Order: sequence, then structure tokens, then C-alpha cells
Amino acid sequence: MAVALQVETILGKYRLLVDRQLRQVIDQAQEEAGLEPLAEFYGQMRYHFGWVHPDLTPAQGKPGKFLRPTLLLLAFQVCRQEAIAFSDTPPPYHLEQILPAAAAVELVHNFSLIHDDIEDSDPLRHNRPTLWKLWGQPQAINTGDGLFSLARLALSELTSHGVEAHTVLTLVRLLDSACLTLCEGQYLDMRFERQGDLSVNLYLDMIGRKTAALMRCTMEMGARLATSDQETITRLAVFGQALGLAFQLRDDLLGVWADEQELGKAPAGDIRRKKMSLPILDALESSPVKQRSRLQTIYAADGPASNAQIAEVLEIFDTNAVREHCQQRIDEAVASARQALEAITPGATGAEAWNELSALVDFLVLAPHRQV
Repeated sequence: MAVALQVETILGKYRLLVDRQLRQVIDQAQEEAGLEPLAEFYGQMRYHFGWVHPDLTPAQGKPGKFLRPTLLLLAFQVCRQEAIAFSDTPPPYHLEQILPAAAAVELVHNFSLIHDDIEDSDPLRHNRPTLWKLWGQPQAINTGDGLFSLARLALSELTSHGVEAHTVLTLVRLLDSACLTLCEGQYLDMRFERQGDLSVNLYLDMIGRKTAALMRCTMEMGARLATSDQETITRLAVFGQALGLAFQLRDDLLGVWADEQELGKAPAGDIRRKKMSLPILDALESSPVKQRSRLQTIYAADGPASNAQIAEVLEIFDTNAVREHCQQRIDEAVASARQALEAITPGATGAEAWNELSALVDFLVLAPHRQV
């Protein structure tokens, strides 16, 4: 669909810039370490980003989507008054100056993915063995911690790019706070899996921390690098929070009702895996007692759900309008994001970036693809 192609074009505008900055951060850290055996430590980071094969020889895979750093760069451009330049620094900052901040949010995101794969025992990511499957959990934990440290170092690098120290300190605090919130969300996720006391409201709170908090932080960081107008900064932060929620909730919906031909994935995959996402939680709250008991029995049994059980669950979902309830939640998050964005007047050169943020909102409404 055209809207999906448009989003891919938006992400493609910044992909190589972000990819180059990430490689530079890791290369510089390895060079400063200077110890040959550490080549594998940094090689594990490169493997996770898809730049090398398991034997650490170069791979030809294309760079990641880099949604979060793209959001930071778009927020910056929406707020910025002066023309964007790639040389001869105009006040306040130009795009190349703030790339370490874009790299920092992507490094944090990937630190969380490495730890998430361990905590969820996921053997694959993007159809490749996860880091812990190749090097073991202890090394993967350590490599994830390394990415987190590199994120903070990347932020501190902003001072050498001409960004004022007090602004950098503000960004460090924002990112650290978002990381803590993310870890709170991950704790809740694992606790709910173990204790089974998850409700729709608790789930929404959990994904607000685990998924949306970093997008909120990303938008706020980009805005603060371009403006001191607190009203605009707050609106972009709200936009990021709502966008993060909408992406996750739409992913939940597609995990049950995906179109196999368009998405290349089996329908009802989240039911087969018995994933505790929004549809099953809504069903457990909205279904009559007998159906609720049946859902609990199916999800409590060992192993994946059978085809017959999937059909039964889908029938219960249909009877109780679960899909409609989930879509309503998505619509509410999308409306919140759109309202926040439409309240912002872009800077003199920010109209294009504003339109690109608007296109990301349209993507949630129109495109059939999975979360970017």
C-alpha cells in the first residue's frame, strides 16, 4: 500500500546517517579499548545489528529501520527555525550535530532487545539466532550492558559536537529516566507471566512503560535540541507516548487477525503461542463466566494451542466483539497522537517533518504491515 511505501521512504531518508553513526560509536569504543581479545565483544554488538555473520565476517544485510532515531530527528526538525545544513553550523544546531543523540536512543532500544530475548528465551530475531543462542546468556547480558553504556557515552559526545552542556545533561536525565521506566515495564511483564494477575488496565500501564516510554523520550529529546518552548516539547512527548501505545496495540491486534497473504505470517499466531496480549485480556474481562473458564483452561495447558483450540478462542473473541474493543483502543491512541501533533505549529523549516510524523500516524490506520 502507498502509505507503507511512504513510511519506508521516510525511514530511508535517515537510515544511512544513523547506521553510520552507530558504527562509528562501536568502532571508536573498540579502538580505544585496544585489546585484541575484545574484538569478539564488539563483534557481538555488530552481529546483533546485522552487520556481521556469527563468525564475525561482514554481512550484506541492509541497515535496520531505526524508527526511534528517525522520530528524534523529525521532532528536532519540526521545532527548528533555521534551515537544516550539513556544514558550517548555524544556530542552534544542525542535523549532523545531533546524530549522537539519535544513536543513543537506538543503542538503548537494542540493549533492551538483547535482554528481552534472554528473558523470553527467544531463539530467533529477524530470522537469525539471537545473541544468547550463539554466545550464551552471560555474554549476551554483558553485551547488552555494553550497548547501554555506549548509549550514555554517545550522549556525552554531543558536547564535543557543540551542544551546550546543560542541554546534554537534560538529555541524559531524560534517557536514564526512560530506561528505568522501560525496566519497570519489563519487570511487570515478567511478573504478570509468573503470577497471572494481569488485567487490561495493568497491561496498558505495562506497555506504556515497556514500549511507549522510549518513544516519548525520543520525541522530547529531539524537541529539546531545537526549542525551549515547553508547550511544544510537551505536545511532542505526548505524541511519542500515544504513538508507542498505538504501535504496540496494533501489533497485538495483528498477532491474532493478521492477513497471512499480506504479512507472510500464520494467522492467530499469538493465540497459538498463548501470548497474553490485549485480545485475550479483553476476552477474559468481557466474556461470560463459562467462556472465560474455557479460555483459562486452554491458556493454562502446556504447549501451543491446537488448531481446534485456536478456532474455539477465535469464536469466543468474535462473540464478545474483542476485535472491535481492541480497535477502539488503537483508535483512541491514534486520536491522542493526532491531537497532540495538530496542536503544534512547525518551525519555519519544519513543515516537511511535521507531514512525515503525520504519515506515521496514517500508517497505523491504513497500512497492513507489522510494527516498524
